[in-house]
Amino acid sequence: MIAETVCAAVSAAGLGIAAITAYRKRFLRATRIAAYSLVPLGLVMTGVVEWVADTAFSPTAWAGFGVLGAAWLLFMTTRAVERRRGVTGKERKAAKASRTEAIAPAASAPSLGQGVRPAARPAASPRAGGSGTSASDDFSDIEAILKKHGI
Repeated sequence: MIAETVCAAVSAAGLGIAAITAYRKRFLRATRIAAYSLVPLGLVMTGVVEWVADTAFSPTAWAGFGVLGAAWLLFMTTRAVERRRGVTGKERKAAKASRTEAIAPAASAPSLGQGVRPAARPAASPRAGGSGTSASDDFSDIEAILKKHGI
């Protein structure tokens, strides 16, 4: 009963504000305010407010929300575990059985030894850009950075 009275008062106040806004010749804003102010009255007339008020003060309804929350939590936990695993055990066994060895397994391994450098670099010829540096100078800078970071 109190909720319905409050909603009716809010609607009446909103319609009053809409009338004042229309008096100031802001008709679009007044129409929008009137639409918002009619929503609580419509909810009271359809019985939604009574249902919400009964649900808010019902221990059974809160227990139902708790059960729904627990179900949602279990569902999300199983989804997270599935994503973390990636594939099931049966799928993993089938993939392992069908796996073949690489033709040259060492071919894709990175070289760990020091590369062979020529003793003297050829004279750098200026490029068309006029910078005066050769491509090998650019790569030596990159190589120095990589060595600095241990790569």
